[in-house]
Amino acid sequence: MRLVSVIGSSNSNEEEYRTAYIVGKELAKRGIAVVCGGRTGVMEAVCKGAKEEGGLTIGIMPSYDGHEANPYVDIKINTGMSWNRNPIVVASGDMVIAIGGHYGTLSEIAYALILGKYVVGYKTHDIDGIEKARSTDEIIRKVEEFYGQGT
Repeated sequence: MRLVSVIGSSNSNEEEYRTAYIVGKELAKRGIAVVCGGRTGVMEAVCKGAKEEGGLTIGIMPSYDGHEANPYVDIKINTGMSWNRNPIVVASGDMVIAIGGHYGTLSEIAYALILGKYVVGYKTHDIDGIEKARSTDEIIRKVEEFYGQGT
């Protein structure tokens, strides 16, 4: 199973939400499952987009009971680890897409780079090692290139 980690703020702005939503739809159309932190904002948007296309969504939850999961999470992995779950979020995907974000996203980017993950960033932190994308089409093209033709 192909699995992409999508990271970003729980307090995303309208553009970040829309971008994550489209990314979720496009990943699902390609048979790629989504893993994220399972909450609101970018995480909700990517899950919503994926679900609308019949995709699979996995939320790595901060609590022991997963009460904060957005309604589009199929599989909740309840960790009780709060932000300490961030390395699990990025380690779970074959690659990582960062959309916007604040300090939590910054920590996830750092963990992803430590783990040698391919990271695509859209309007996120300016860090060496992130492959920048300027549009949803460019994000998806980079995903397709990562997995090779025929995704």
